[in-house]
Amino acid sequence: KMIQLTQRAATHVQQMLNKRGHGTGFRLATPKAGCSGFSYKVDYVDLQNAEDVIFESFGIKIVVDSESLPNLDGTEIDYVAINATDQGFEFHNPNVQNICGCGESFMLGEVEKDVRTIP
Repeated sequence: KMIQLTQRAATHVQQMLNKRGHGTGFRLATPKAGCSGFSYKVDYVDLQNAEDVIFESFGIKIVVDSESLPNLDGTEIDYVAINATDQGFEFHNPNVQNICGCGESFMLGEVEKDVRTIP
């Protein structure tokens, strides 16, 4: 399996990288957080680590640390902009079983599809 961006998400990431002026891609991780166990963390990539796994989608490098990879395998990342203040990445992660009530974290398991929005 792999991790991929939609065209919309890739366009947004490329615009952010261009605006920033440097960086080689998009880092995605799942640190332990919240009441359900894990959260999504998105950042720029300036340096890659030896244990990183790299995917490419629409010309954008997606860098994932080896510890987060099992939590993200098969994930598709979209970028949704409803209006100027309500926009962010949307994660379609087949590994998520449940999302906590506050929407800040998720629990892993096996389900068909789940959506999580990060501003």
